[in-house]
Amino acid sequence: MKALVLESPGKAEVSEVPHPGKPGADEVLLEVQMVGMCGSDLNTFAGRNPLVTYPRVPGHEIAAVVAEVGNKVPAEFGPGTAVTVMPYFGCGRCAACRRGRRNACRSNQTLGVQRDGAMTEFIVAPWTKLKLAPALPLRTLAMVEPLTVGTHAVRRGRVTAEDTVLVIGCGMVGLGAVAAAAFRGARVIAMDMDDAKLEVARRAGAREVVNTRGIDAAQAVAELTGGEGPDVAIEAVGTPQTFRLAVDVVAATGRVVYIGWAKEPVTYETKLFVLKELDILGSRNAVDEDFDEVIAMLTAGKFPVEDAVSLVVPLKEGAAALARWSADPASMRKILVEIQA
Repeated sequence: MKALVLESPGKAEVSEVPHPGKPGADEVLLEVQMVGMCGSDLNTFAGRNPLVTYPRVPGHEIAAVVAEVGNKVPAEFGPGTAVTVMPYFGCGRCAACRRGRRNACRSNQTLGVQRDGAMTEFIVAPWTKLKLAPALPLRTLAMVEPLTVGTHAVRRGRVTAEDTVLVIGCGMVGLGAVAAAAFRGARVIAMDMDDAKLEVARRAGAREVVNTRGIDAAQAVAELTGGEGPDVAIEAVGTPQTFRLAVDVVAATGRVVYIGWAKEPVTYETKLFVLKELDILGSRNAVDEDFDEVIAMLTAGKFPVEDAVSLVVPLKEGAAALARWSADPASMRKILVEIQA
């Protein structure tokens, strides 16, 4: 069968790979329909993902149809059923797994990162990793996983309808946080340097938007919050400047949630941790409940899917699309690859 394979940094091509074969008793064979490309795929293509070895089949944002089932799979996942896939695999033994938070497993393996992913015609997966969403079209189904990452940050931040939430960065992960916080009824302030991204954030539920280019970002947030700052600040960029900004602007006794991953050390004025009595939280991947929340949000039509998708290409053009995105990362938000086209 055909698959998009990242052979080495900067080299991707559609190749023939072995068919996964028949599913085991607790597994399903999935005919993959559509897969999204994300920032981790971009970093893998560029050779900047330390978790990846080559060659690697990317893809963990999945819309698929059940083709065949094992004899212990529940009837609700019968052939022809459209599903998305929770792509994270924990070890089941480490401290995170023992606490039921396998998304933070120290030995986590994600499809398309530590193990081959879904940018291919067929994959086999345990039925327990599947999520049903019968009301969602395939293009929307492929958007579930990327939105769960921001949604998990909202869950980590304990966001409620009484909160004002600042989301710093409006890429796909940040947009997921914007939409999830708004879906919970919170007042959301979206921050970015790109007006087009901010417009999508507004359509995703942001009540106010802030373009930080050429302005004092902290002052802008203070003016929008009566000098108090937001109850929750969610950082989805991953730079030392935005890491510090979240702590600087959040309200006293507020919550700071980091999804972004700064690539260099971050220096803080640590007295703010104590003076404000802040909760500083990390957020990694997503859990089962995040997928349920995103599916409910998408089913209710609370996310502008078409506005968030920059390009849809067939599998044969996937490598070229990835190279184009790598050459100009700011030019696209989300690329979807039609596997069966």
